[in-house]
Amino acid sequence: MQGAGSRIVSLLPSATEIAVALGFGDALVGRSHECDWPDGVSALPPVTRSKLEKGLTSRAIEDRVQEIVASGLSVYEVDAALLRRLDPQVILTQTQCAVCAVTPDDLTQALNDWTGAKPDLVSLAPDDLSDVWGDVRRVADALDAPEAGERLVTELQARLASVAAVVEGRSRPKVAAIEWMDPLMVAGNWVPELIDVAGGESVLATPGQHSPWIGWEALAEADPDMLVLMPCGYRIAQTLAELPTLAADPRWQDLRAVRSGQVFVTDGQYFFNRPGPRLIESAEILAEIAHPDIARFGHEGTAWIRASKTVEAASCA
Repeated sequence: MQGAGSRIVSLLPSATEIAVALGFGDALVGRSHECDWPDGVSALPPVTRSKLEKGLTSRAIEDRVQEIVASGLSVYEVDAALLRRLDPQVILTQTQCAVCAVTPDDLTQALNDWTGAKPDLVSLAPDDLSDVWGDVRRVADALDAPEAGERLVTELQARLASVAAVVEGRSRPKVAAIEWMDPLMVAGNWVPELIDVAGGESVLATPGQHSPWIGWEALAEADPDMLVLMPCGYRIAQTLAELPTLAADPRWQDLRAVRSGQVFVTDGQYFFNRPGPRLIESAEILAEIAHPDIARFGHEGTAWIRASKTVEAASCA
């Protein structure tokens, strides 16, 4: 167990956010290249980098990832020398998705060459909200702060219950949460639970199960009332730039959500795809989308937008 003086390297954005929420922001000495929140984290030295070129489309990203994985390689590189110089006592990483962030396997060489006492390795692997709360406790325990972990979990669960209370008793629209646009992937794991909390009914994905790839036929058959686009790692502008890819399919214009102007673009970089404290804001965003007349948490325009005009333009292109 490590105390308040622990030196922490976090290789996962959600773990970084958990550590900060637990009160250990000052103990962070290194981060992954993707850790960029809250303010100040970006000033920490990054010890990882991605092998994916910047500016690729979602299809090109998927093709490149498959090429790297097929070669038996990792999508990420770890700066082992820098990691040793930072001399962390605790390293936060994950085993949930090998293409989303660094895994313990990526750290094998760096840790094998370690001299002196090796750092504690805390690997997170959440599948659903219950696992997210468990990961908060695990990080807190690794930092010898179990009470802080329990307090944070209690606070997050209470905030989530408050969101559910706002929309209780309302009709529940069918919501398809799109985690990747080309090829199509629907957001699974904890996202269906967030949709439920927000007063919607998730379609095409099962709580606690990994996000599934789907075909256009499945999306057309489900014909959801709402489409919520939340591509992993994409800011709103990036998603809007690729929206014509979706609209190019002839079945796009026949979707109920498209016809009724119920297509929404969210910030998939900072919300939904980071299983940490800001899943609460993610539920609030979904509540605002599903029940705009009563759910007002102040996220519209910054964390999500209605994409109706963009959809019309793309559909006519």
